[in-house]
Parts: sequence; structure tokens; C-alpha cells
Amino acid sequence: MFAYLKKTIPSHSPIRLFYHKIRAILAALIYRFPSENMTVIGVTGTNGKTSTCHFLADILMEAGNKVGMLTTSDFRLGDQLIVNDYKMTTLSPFILQKLLRQMVSIGCKYAIVEVTSHALDQSRLWGINVDIALFTNISHDHLDYHGSKNEYLAAKGKLFESINYSKRKPKIPKIVILNGDDPEFPYFEKYIADRSYIYGIKKGSFQAKNLQLAPNGSKFLLKIPNNQIEITFPLPGKFNIENALAAATTAVALEINLAIIQQGLQKAKPVPGRLERIDEGQKYNIIVDYAHAPDSLEKLLVMFRELTPQKLILVFGATGDRDRTKRPIMGEIAAKYADFIILTNDDPYSENPIQIMEEVIKGFSRKEGNKFWRIPDRRQAIRLGLAIAREGDTVIIAGKGCEPYQVVGKQKIPSDDREIVRNFLGRNIKIEIREGEIMTGNRYLES
Repeated sequence: MFAYLKKTIPSHSPIRLFYHKIRAILAALIYRFPSENMTVIGVTGTNGKTSTCHFLADILMEAGNKVGMLTTSDFRLGDQLIVNDYKMTTLSPFILQKLLRQMVSIGCKYAIVEVTSHALDQSRLWGINVDIALFTNISHDHLDYHGSKNEYLAAKGKLFESINYSKRKPKIPKIVILNGDDPEFPYFEKYIADRSYIYGIKKGSFQAKNLQLAPNGSKFLLKIPNNQIEITFPLPGKFNIENALAAATTAVALEINLAIIQQGLQKAKPVPGRLERIDEGQKYNIIVDYAHAPDSLEKLLVMFRELTPQKLILVFGATGDRDRTKRPIMGEIAAKYADFIILTNDDPYSENPIQIMEEVIKGFSRKEGNKFWRIPDRRQAIRLGLAIAREGDTVIIAGKGCEPYQVVGKQKIPSDDREIVRNFLGRNIKIEIREGEIMTGNRYLES
């Protein structure tokens, strides 16, 4: 009965939204409003949220603080790091409040929470008193749920509205932190707080300058009002610098010493499934990344197009039961930057996997067999990507990151891209030639 009602009542129906809010109120009451006992930092945007949360946690822990963190990839409860198996970024109110209460019980001073537009629209954060609202960026995503970009922005804006009307905790100001480089910056600039900070590579009082990018890391000059410091950052990519800059700006707002910010960023660990490099001694580069939207996929491919001396091989798919309009756009981006494309399944959910791939293919400028193959079995698609890779190449496996399952219909099938890669590496991978199927054996597959 409940499943039937979920299908028949629209997501934005007042009935559904009222139901979500009642759940959030009950959860806050049951767990006794744990957010009142910590400084809560809410991080929202389309891309970069998880990485920004991790980098900020690294800095705050370097400063000697006990930190709680809730992200798409994992949860932190002080020294304990737990994999997020829920396939959900911002959790249901009951799990969310329970974890916040656990943070309080172990003495966490800070709670860093990754916040989605869905959660904001559904009032899942009701009763969570956010002190700092951080905006990373906005791009094409989740329009299947929100219907338009304006509605998407309005949902994100609810986090910043809450800064205005939520009560102040003793000696903790309300703070807004914005990405001045993002085209949607003017939309968020209108939100008022006790203090506002603007960061960006090009715009803002907090900037990253003199960027030096390399496959295994970066260097940049962190400039803040009246001070600056050199950062040797152990993770690659301009967008990782943007995320590090967001974290550093937040740390300054929290009055963390600049030298500690430097040390925290220089010790930053790779975020699971975000630009995660798999190194088992092979002579080519393998990257597993969560990029599942046009903007994040394009940034990922542009980065490794520049860093790859030979061929760029992309294994990716599109998620089912999500924004269908982005599928051909992702196909167009893949065809623009990748030398070889292996299209496969992501999480099809209730949709027909073949139909999803057909919609991605609409954006391709090349025909199947012309350095592009369609392999529905994700494991076999990854296998092909590894089989054709040679020294100097980069294999990018995009879409799922560190997710431990593939969701097909109502089934959660154990499947971790990283473990699939590790299981194949070191083997003599062979792909048989069959009529009408893939061919391999020489330098590369050719049509």
C-alpha cells in the first residue's frame, strides 16, 4: 500500500512534502535536537560537496578538533570512518538525527553535513540548526525532480534562508560562504548572515593563485585578506583546488590558524571514489570517479585530456530514474574529449538499461564500432577498458565512484568499480573475437 501511494502521489505534492516534514519534526524531537550542541556546517552545490567536506574535516582535525561528517561516500564519527551504504547523500531524518546525536555523545565540536536539494525541498534538515552555509557550484542536474533550474536554485537557497531565521548559538555567528566564480553567485549573494566570505580562483577575497597542476598533485598560493601561504596539495585537478579553497575559506571563518590550514591540506587524503587512482603497478593511469552529470564529467575529461600523453579511454553510463535530459549532453561531452568510449550501465533502477544507453548515444558524434562500444555488463565494460589500455594512456571509469552496489530494478547487486579493476589487474586479459562483437588483440580496437 505504501509503495503504491509513493508511486501515485507526485514528489512535490503538498501531501508528500507534509509527510517528509512530519518525519523530520519527529526525528528532531526523538533525538533532542543534537545540532544545538555543535557548530554545524552545511555544504551544498551540484559538484564538489563530498571533497570539500573531507578537506574541511582534514583541516579541523589537524587543529586538534573532534569532527563529525556526513557525506555521499562516508560518515565520520570522530576517529571512526563508516562507508555510506544508503545510496543517499542527505539521509532520512531519523538516521541523520541519530548520527548527529552520536557525534554529540563522543564530544564532536563540529558537524559537517553534505546537503542536497532533495533534502532541502523535503525538509529533511528541519530541526538542524546550521551555523555555516557553504555553496560550491551549480550545474545541470536533478531537473527530473525540480522541473527547472529556477526551482533547483530555490531548493538550494533554503539552506541559506535558514541562516537568517535560525537562532544563534552562544558565541557562534551565522556565516555564508560563496563561490564567486560560479555563474549563479549573484543568486546566492542576496542571502544575509552575520558574516559573508567569497572565494574563487578569479573572484573573491579568498583566492588560489599560481596554480601548478600535475597528475599526482598540485601547488597553489592561498591568498586571504592580509596574508598568503604556499600549499602543496597531494591531489590532482583544478576542481580539487577549488574544493580545497572552499574548505580553507571556511576554516578561516572558523578562526583556524593559516599554518594549520596549510598542514591540513598538505595531509589531505584521497576521497573515496573521487579522482581515486588505482595503482597496482600498471604502466597506464586508472581513475575511478563519481562524475555522473555533464559538468562534472566534462571537468574530469578536460583535466585528464591535458594530463594524458597518449589515449583517453572512458567507461561510463547514465543513471536510471533520474534527469533524462542530461543523457545526450553527457554523450556529446564523452565524444568530444575521449579517444575511446565504452558505454555501459550505471544504476538503471526501474528503467530499461538499453533505452538509457540509447538516449546517451543520441549525443554521440560517432557510430558504434568507431572507437565506441556499447557493453551493458559494467564488469565486462571495465574489462575491455583495461584490455585496450597501454603505457601513457588513462582509463577513466566514471559515474559510481566508491558505491558498493549496482541497483537493477529492486535488486542491489554487489559491484564496486575499484574492486573490479583490482581483480582484473595483473591478469592476462583476453577478449575473444566473435562475429558481430568486439575485436581486440593489437594496439587498439578499430572499426
